[in-house]
Amino acid sequence: MSILTIVLNILLPPLAVFLKHGLGVTFLISILLTLLGWIPGMIHAFIVNGTK
Repeated sequence: MSILTIVLNILLPPLAVFLKHGLGVTFLISILLTLLGWIPGMIHAFIVNGTK
């Protein structure tokens, strides 16, 4: 995982997910979790972007 991905996971979780996986269910889940709370969105982004 690059430094840019880590920074985006922290600051803008949906953008980090979008750049790695594009538009899809994962991106929509990331937006929903970020709207519910920044920390759940960030955790989801790290989990999704940390796995291959």
